[in-house]
Amino acid sequence: MDVPDIDVPDGSSANQALDPLTPHFKFGQLHIDENMALSAQIYSLRFKVYCLECGFLEPENYEDGLESDEFDEHSVHFTACNLANELVGSMRLVLAKAGRRFPFEDHCQVLFDDVVLPPAKESGEVSRLVVSATYRRRAGDSLAGVSQEFLTGTSHGMRGKPASGERRSKSPQILLGLYREMYQYSVRANIRYWYAAMEKSLARALTRLNFDFTPIGMETDYYGPVIPYIADLRELERKLKANRPDLLAWFRKDPDRTQCD
Repeated sequence: MDVPDIDVPDGSSANQALDPLTPHFKFGQLHIDENMALSAQIYSLRFKVYCLECGFLEPENYEDGLESDEFDEHSVHFTACNLANELVGSMRLVLAKAGRRFPFEDHCQVLFDDVVLPPAKESGEVSRLVVSATYRRRAGDSLAGVSQEFLTGTSHGMRGKPASGERRSKSPQILLGLYREMYQYSVRANIRYWYAAMEKSLARALTRLNFDFTPIGMETDYYGPVIPYIADLRELERKLKANRPDLLAWFRKDPDRTQCD
């Protein structure tokens, strides 16, 4: 498989203090009760994407224009903001809670016969990945803000600056930054396994970044057609170390975190 290079801008960048792999964005993390104003922005973005754009949820059930559920209170939320400090993407990791199942267990009930789920306390579920429509303007862009060129492998890698007249590069900067935040939180919290119920295109994009998720069940309709997956962080680290040690070093490097205004 053709593994893409990471998009590293050339030395002409006006702000060399920005992260070289995600120069257009900054990232943060929070528990939902730590910053109520930012929490409301996350819920508002989710409402726009899940209710208004995709029709996954009924807008009339969220009269305040904020989409939230019972899992938010025991989740860690990860945010992406642009250089104007506007929230442009978010994702959460649902943590184990006594007496509660992970969300995928209520919706993806047909798992393969040989699947043995790991201890809940070592696990978390990746969910509610949303990216503002402003960063999904090109034809074929996925809901995660991943370009069609990257998904199909026709972009000749991810290195270099955007083509003339195009503001964004083809590299999935928002996806990369959110996953780095989640990875670093998981290492600190001794979480080794990630569940995710996701569409095939997102799983393919993550595989191109050497983040392989293994399917554990049949496709089902859960906010669109999705497959339940699991990833073992130790296996992800081993694969990155063998194939992309530079990317593994970047994931392990503590970023300059910020919160959106």
